[in-house]
Amino acid sequence: MIERKLAAIIAAFILAVTPAVINAESNVAAPVAANAAAPATATAAPAATPTAPAATPAAPASLKPTDGIGQPVAGYIGLQPQVTENGRFAAWMHDWLLLPLITFISLFVLGLLFLVMVRYRRSASPVPSKNSHNTLIEVIWTLVPALILMVVFVPSLKLLLAQYAKVPANAVTIKVTGNQWYWSYKYPDNGDFEIVSNMLSDEQAKAAGEPRLLGVDNRLLVPVNTPIKIITTSADVIHSFVVPAFWTKMDAVPGRLNETSFKADQVGVYYGQCSALCGARHAYMPIAVEVVPQATFNQWVLAHGGKLKGAVAPVATAAAAPVAALAKN
Repeated sequence: MIERKLAAIIAAFILAVTPAVINAESNVAAPVAANAAAPATATAAPAATPTAPAATPAAPASLKPTDGIGQPVAGYIGLQPQVTENGRFAAWMHDWLLLPLITFISLFVLGLLFLVMVRYRRSASPVPSKNSHNTLIEVIWTLVPALILMVVFVPSLKLLLAQYAKVPANAVTIKVTGNQWYWSYKYPDNGDFEIVSNMLSDEQAKAAGEPRLLGVDNRLLVPVNTPIKIITTSADVIHSFVVPAFWTKMDAVPGRLNETSFKADQVGVYYGQCSALCGARHAYMPIAVEVVPQATFNQWVLAHGGKLKGAVAPVATAAAAPVAALAKN
């Protein structure tokens, strides 16, 4: 009897205590589960709200070439209109210094020949003169050529130094590679992307409004009023990068890097050609340079998957943000 009463008391005690224990365990487990889930939620938060990538802008419309600008003109004798400072100075030297000088010298020598032919012909001078020296004439024909050379030397040296002057730090660098028989252009300052430029067929050039044998499928784009540093090399044989309107010419030699520069100050399309005999299709690797405003150049760079010079990549910034926040905490 006593055992039955004792068992009933113990059972009642157990029934009374069990709900309290269960509630206590539930209260302890809840914060633990919440705390365990909290870091996962906090860590996942940056990934749950990623920054949407910026849409790639469309490539700007290509400029149309202008007749007589940046390309040869049928029947024209003279240099192309120059759009660089060095080009204008060189054109001035050619038109107003060298051309008048060589014209005067040629006419002077031609006049002396006619004078000798008439005055000292056999019928007019049967007894030839025996004079062998004339001090005044010898002094003149020594000093005058020396003075002429000095007049030409001074501006020539100025132009030469200007062509190879140090390129400013804000210049846009472009690596130009000659290939048999096309050109490739790489932009190391703008993400190192590359474009390949091939000549258009006669039908394609006519449909696109391009001059025959000069139009290309991808032009070399440069910003206006910005120094451009051209680094030339070749993948096979010697080529030569030439754009007459920029007064620019530099050989592209395999295994070597040559450098030249220019700064075009007028928007437009300017053509050139390889000027080194480089093989069977040497005459079919033209150069087309499109000079555009800076905003258009930036749009073109982004449309080709490049980046603006000095800009920080958006992906790197977004990835670094959660790391910086955790380090701060």
